[in-house]
Amino acid sequence: MVNEPGFDLVAAHEHFSVACFNQVWDLMDKPNRTPAEDQEMVELCLTSLWHWSQRDDCTPTHLSIGYWQASRVYALLGQAENATQYARMCLNVSYASDVLPFYLGYAYEAMARAAAVAKDPTRVSENLAKARRVAAALTDPEERDQLLEDLETIR
Repeated sequence: MVNEPGFDLVAAHEHFSVACFNQVWDLMDKPNRTPAEDQEMVELCLTSLWHWSQRDDCTPTHLSIGYWQASRVYALLGQAENATQYARMCLNVSYASDVLPFYLGYAYEAMARAAAVAKDPTRVSENLAKARRVAAALTDPEERDQLLEDLETIR
């Protein structure tokens, strides 16, 4: 028998999905993270993604963003296998649904970044080319410029 929590579970999912996501960004942007902060970043990212998955208003776009963030976190930490796993999940959910092309472009960005961490130049080139094709088709110049700028950081 599961006891009902003494709080609003819907509100908790709403709070933690967003709060954890934003805390991940703060840690991603921190220039000199400690190993403990790296671990915290992973835990916060996966917690955010889980809370999003529990929300009734969770869409494929939300999942695409969450998977992308997880891939980016693992890429920052040099964990190619995990970065690739979440990049594939991002790409799969982006392809299987009607997410905006902008998010599909970022799915390819995640694939390219994960391939760079894995030291696979062929996959880097293939996915960068796909992301650039998506970027070229974007009608919003801010979205196009943001995606292209992020693609330039992949080595």
